[in-house]
Amino acid sequence: MSKKLIELVKKQLPDAVLDSHSRLGNDTIITSTEHAHDVLVLLFSDEKANMNMLRDLTAVDYMNRVPRFEVVYVLYSLEHRHQIIVRAVAHEDDLKIPTASDIWPVAGWLEREVWDMYGVVFEGHSDLRRVLLYEEFEGHPLRKDYAIQASQPRIELRARERDSVEEYLEFHKGEESAGSRERS
Repeated sequence: MSKKLIELVKKQLPDAVLDSHSRLGNDTIITSTEHAHDVLVLLFSDEKANMNMLRDLTAVDYMNRVPRFEVVYVLYSLEHRHQIIVRAVAHEDDLKIPTASDIWPVAGWLEREVWDMYGVVFEGHSDLRRVLLYEEFEGHPLRKDYAIQASQPRIELRARERDSVEEYLEFHKGEESAGSRERS
């Protein structure tokens, strides 16, 4: 059925499909960031497709390839029980794509994660801010050119840092551990 979805998109939006394939049970449409929203709306609203569930939204960094990034949408129809993958290619110098949160509200959280980890800007997103890292964090750690040993700015902690050894000594000093055995 998903191969029919590829044909549906090719027929309805012929300029939007850069490539498509069906490999190992994964039917995939490759599009540009400019056409991604149109493809997603078509797959959501067309009765034959009825892709009413966004299973996943992520990004991939192909460091030595042009275009370098892909934003990947995994769509599923609960009614028809078929799946299709939409991959939107994005260039490093223009890493912007329209938000899908107007189609699937859950996309808002997933887009925040992709922005946090890869730096993909979702235009029209109502609250695009970090969701996994703290606001002062510099860079996007899942990019392949991110320096692993990069130093990050220290932030003020809300409470004193805990030292588990210090806590253990304070609360258990002089006590015999309940699980210890007498040595003979």
